[in-house]
Amino acid sequence: MEQTEIIVVDNKQIVLKNYNDQLPKETDFQLRNCNRIKLQAPQGSGSFLVKNLYLSCDPYMRGRMRDFHGSYLPPFTPGSVIEGFGVSRVVDSDNPNFKPGDLICGLTGWEEYSLIHTTQQLRKIQHQDDIPLSYHLGLLGMPGFTAYAGFYEVCSPQKGETVLVSAASGAVGQLVGQLAKLHGCYVVGSAGSSQKVDLLKNKLGFDGAFNYKEEPNLDAALKRYFPNGIDIFFDNVGGDMLDAALTNMRIHGRIAMCGMVSQTSLSNSQLFHNMHNMITKRITMKGFLQSDYLQLFPRFVEDVSSYYKQGKIIYIEDMNQGLETAPAAFVGLFSGKNVGKQVICVAPQ
Repeated sequence: MEQTEIIVVDNKQIVLKNYNDQLPKETDFQLRNCNRIKLQAPQGSGSFLVKNLYLSCDPYMRGRMRDFHGSYLPPFTPGSVIEGFGVSRVVDSDNPNFKPGDLICGLTGWEEYSLIHTTQQLRKIQHQDDIPLSYHLGLLGMPGFTAYAGFYEVCSPQKGETVLVSAASGAVGQLVGQLAKLHGCYVVGSAGSSQKVDLLKNKLGFDGAFNYKEEPNLDAALKRYFPNGIDIFFDNVGGDMLDAALTNMRIHGRIAMCGMVSQTSLSNSQLFHNMHNMITKRITMKGFLQSDYLQLFPRFVEDVSSYYKQGKIIYIEDMNQGLETAPAAFVGLFSGKNVGKQVICVAPQ
């Protein structure tokens, strides 16, 4: 019997060089060009080989860059390939549930090809002409679901309530604001540039928006936009914005703690001055992970897909071309360089 020749190709990879508990730097990463890979899944392994098409840059990945084992995800290993969410196409498979040509979304490597062994939280996706494939990393992916579950389940919104969203033009915040508007709320977003403020007000439909970098007094800024107080604060940044919001919350206000991108160090905690408002105003503050609500994921996909197809929501991406651009794109998240959801296009579809 004639044997099929096995193709071997170069496989560029992004690896972590060293642990870092400060703000990420491009020098924390290394582009590795010397790896070769067979385009075949090993027989008997139950694994499958994928070609990575799009990779997601997400702030939570920063927590995996430090030597800390007490979090919900283990740290990366120095010298090993960075792991993150991606959209990929199956090239070869030893798993009966995944066939060549299948499109999948889930955890994969920051590399051109990945051998997938674990299928937990991995899902097949159907490419729809009216929804870009990369949106499965944002609008219909982990950030979108974080917005959906956080707003509806953690914030428990009521029509007519006032909502503040920090990092409002980012992957999560832009959807939170639009869902809040569809729910009948008054929505204001904070962002870090005039371009982003313009997007929030004139493209994403927020009632108001401000550049926090141009506000010498955040407490005064919040009083300007919320003279009667804030019912819901969806917080992606922590820090001074959270401290100011605590002073401006209404009685029985709710704060959804989604991210802390303002923290320059994950090992040194920031001192908050306005926590007493938690008691006097009976505020509920809750941290959450989207994985706490996975039972809602099918409903989320149905609802948000419908909203998008009807033109009721839009989604903004910041797309970089080429695997080698991933470190700079990821580092840029923490200085606000991205406008919208940061995605890396590794290969054409």
